[in-house]
Amino acid sequence: MTEQNGKHEEYLLNIPKIKFTQLFINGDFVDSISGKKFETIDPRTGEVIAKIAEGDKQDVDLAVNAAREAFDHGPWPRLPGSERRKILLKFADLIEENINELAGLDAIDGGKLFSMAKMGDIPGAAETIRYFAGAADKIHGSTLKMSRELHGYTLREPIGVVGHIIPWNFPSQMFAMKVGPALAAGCTMVVKPAEQTPLSALYYAHLAKLAGIPDGVLNVVTGYGHSAGAAISSHMDVDKISFTGSTEVGRLVMQAAAASNLKPVCLELGGKSPFIVFDDVDVDKIAHLALIGTLFNKGEICVAGSRVFVQEGIYDEFLVKLLEKVKTWVVGDPFDPNTHQGPQVDKKQYERILSYIEHGKKEGATLLTGGKPLGGKGYYIEPTIFTDVEDDMTIAKEEIFGPVMSVMKFKTVEEVIKRANATKYGLAAGVMTNNLNIANTVSRSIRAGVIWVNCYFAFDRDLPYGGYKMSGFGRDMGMESLDAYLQVKSVAMPIHDSPWL
Repeated sequence: MTEQNGKHEEYLLNIPKIKFTQLFINGDFVDSISGKKFETIDPRTGEVIAKIAEGDKQDVDLAVNAAREAFDHGPWPRLPGSERRKILLKFADLIEENINELAGLDAIDGGKLFSMAKMGDIPGAAETIRYFAGAADKIHGSTLKMSRELHGYTLREPIGVVGHIIPWNFPSQMFAMKVGPALAAGCTMVVKPAEQTPLSALYYAHLAKLAGIPDGVLNVVTGYGHSAGAAISSHMDVDKISFTGSTEVGRLVMQAAAASNLKPVCLELGGKSPFIVFDDVDVDKIAHLALIGTLFNKGEICVAGSRVFVQEGIYDEFLVKLLEKVKTWVVGDPFDPNTHQGPQVDKKQYERILSYIEHGKKEGATLLTGGKPLGGKGYYIEPTIFTDVEDDMTIAKEEIFGPVMSVMKFKTVEEVIKRANATKYGLAAGVMTNNLNIANTVSRSIRAGVIWVNCYFAFDRDLPYGGYKMSGFGRDMGMESLDAYLQVKSVAMPIHDSPWL
């Protein structure tokens, strides 16, 4: 066997067998009521991986009923927080014990790098569950000093049945970010994974049951957004929606929630984040960071720093460094440990990205490198860099969600702040400078939910994450996200012999 064939055999060992393809409702894997199925596709080849149960409104009704029964009459909301903590810690342990299989599912289903999922996404999901497990027994109200002869206090109670609608670009991490705090708070839930990447969510449901999470607490309904997702958003027995996805769909979710029972929503939506480079930085180091800021996860990340503003004094040098680094960037099979960038998630996204590249060329931007598909099969695209990009061009305004960078020149701090804010989005921004005054001024002036100074993608479980403007509202991660799954109830009673008796 040749060395190349040996490596191929080694890669094949990481490709998982598909075990779960049904809906998970009330603790059991079940077929959809209609019997319909949809195909989930391997983006490496465009071939079918498996046929998955297609849930719709009837299945959502069953799942919500199970969650409602578990919330109203089941043990989960009534368990001491310490007991929920133990179960969630067991859940996290099981995730780590199945790390290879989960990483393989996200690689084969979403085109994610197997090595990155194994080192980052899956351990990160386990640690997120542990983080919120640690909060489960620390949910307390307050004793109030009232202005009248009253004794007052507050209770913090779980909000109820939650609908989680999660995206395809980070299926494992988003699952944990949504489910972790809701479980810790004592909520029950229905999860709708993206139709492009349903496999890992079903596996997590299996592990949750093994960990001891009671039946009905965590339900997973696979299917399409316009049917299953819409049914969750508009359901009268769902008490809250947490959605991550596009701004367009987020608007529909919000409308459905308002039109039904006026349920609160948390929306983490699109972005067009500025990556601002001032002329006092180490150009080589920051050029590498800028490349990662756009190409990480094949550009399928809502905080991608794809609008790169470079101060004029280092602009030319910066482009030279970018070109040097992009030449070493490897696009290929996500199971190959030498690969930096796998395939786009599906054919629709692949074609969408290519159409944006054509827009850039037609509108007069200069294609510095890339811009073409790669390979004879699968959904691979070259890393693409545009220069001479104007702020009003399509590629500078709209979220591409792919490996496409726009590099733009600026002169002054005031100019770049104005241009960075000239977007309907406000999710994240990067500020690269060694000048503390500039760092403080720009960080406080950019209208975005997350600002990274001299770093990028600096996520942490303690750091709240969410957007301004049309990037949505509400926060994932941090203790703020736990608060989103809790109601505050105020209780007042008269002090003995007070006039309020």
